[in-house]
Amino acid sequence: MSERKLRLGAFIMATGHHIAAWRHPGSQIDSGVNIDHYIEVAQLAERGLFDQVFVADSPGVAHRGDAESFSRQGRVSYFEPVTLWSALAAVTKHIGFVATASTTYEDPFLLARKFASLDHISKGRAAWNVVTTGSDRVYGNFGLDAHPEPELRYERAHEFIDVVKGLWDSFEDDAFVRNPETGVYFDPAKLHAVNHHGKHFKVSGPLNLERPPQGYPVVVQAGSSEPGRELAAATAEAIFTAWTSLAEAQAFYSDVKGRLAKYGRRPDQLLILPGISPVVGRTEEEAQAKWAALQQLIHPSVGLNTIAHFWPDDDLTTWNLDAPPPYYPEPPKGRNSRQHVVIELARREGFTVRQLYEYLAGARGHWVVVGTPEKIADEMQSWFENGAADGFNVMPPVLPESLEDFVELVVPELQRRGLFRTAYEGTTLRENLGLDRPQNQFTVARQTKAA
Repeated sequence: MSERKLRLGAFIMATGHHIAAWRHPGSQIDSGVNIDHYIEVAQLAERGLFDQVFVADSPGVAHRGDAESFSRQGRVSYFEPVTLWSALAAVTKHIGFVATASTTYEDPFLLARKFASLDHISKGRAAWNVVTTGSDRVYGNFGLDAHPEPELRYERAHEFIDVVKGLWDSFEDDAFVRNPETGVYFDPAKLHAVNHHGKHFKVSGPLNLERPPQGYPVVVQAGSSEPGRELAAATAEAIFTAWTSLAEAQAFYSDVKGRLAKYGRRPDQLLILPGISPVVGRTEEEAQAKWAALQQLIHPSVGLNTIAHFWPDDDLTTWNLDAPPPYYPEPPKGRNSRQHVVIELARREGFTVRQLYEYLAGARGHWVVVGTPEKIADEMQSWFENGAADGFNVMPPVLPESLEDFVELVVPELQRRGLFRTAYEGTTLRENLGLDRPQNQFTVARQTKAA
């Protein structure tokens, strides 16, 4: 039996990660606004002993393309994640909840309060996926004239996270006495204003909510660009990333883990969780048939729109779908490393235009594995045991059907190999992920001063 265990998150994308999933009979067609669907999915992931469920989020509609392709998209209406997870916390007991929130378009005080509330409501199962928002189509929703440049967004993100952590530390862990006999409710000496005056933020504090059960909700990051890697090394406890080959994943794993020491951190304090989109069949033939059926649901206008931003100056409707792209561009300035992954994949595999958009339709450049439970477990084990992953962000192509396949068929195979838990280890997300509970910075400062 292996001491080190896989960490598994379920990355929930409404009807599923495949771009045509909403057309599939195994999906819930109105899932983005169907609370019963999310209850089913969260409870299914918990039955599979997943560490966490995760939804991506963007503060606005950010579609590029014509009305034809837009009309065929199934991802234009969906819940705000903190609100959603607060509801699901009441119908689950163990699984953690990762909510995306932007450091570019949110306010530190309001965000700190939301996530601290979620951590209390869920009894210690909250996590914040820190994003700087890559889309340049949402700034108008916030009264801005332009989308900030990447360098500025990441500079702001570092300061934003520091402010939020300071606010979460407003009350020391033992500040609340709540003694009816003495009439003392809390100790004011253990309440602290952050009094932050920085380049981007001026925040007094304190937060009007006691310290979260986990100290801090788990901090997650999802950027694999150079500034994204540095932000993760400095601040994150888990990082979601996308790679399509073992060698690429190993290089990323080594690079990010190698950055931790300069921030006084250990390698085990940051979990690296690449995305995997599994298409599971009891036989190889069944798995391939499932994948083929999904691919047949892609409308060409939707497929071309999936890759259009790689060739922003071209009219892709004039291209031969069954020939390779006429040329490969360099990813445009300001884009994240996902575009490098996709372009390299297309070059490496020699994809035709249709093959490229069919691949991306599955999981937007994440790793798609089609096969039996044994084959999928083999691939996951290889990455886990060869310095490429601490676990995976599982991206079901169709929901709830594909997640049920994974829970019923792949999870038992991972357990049989001693790679995955057979019961939850603790009651909080931190405990289940094997992460330390952070000390309160004001407590540490007071104790240091007293010594």
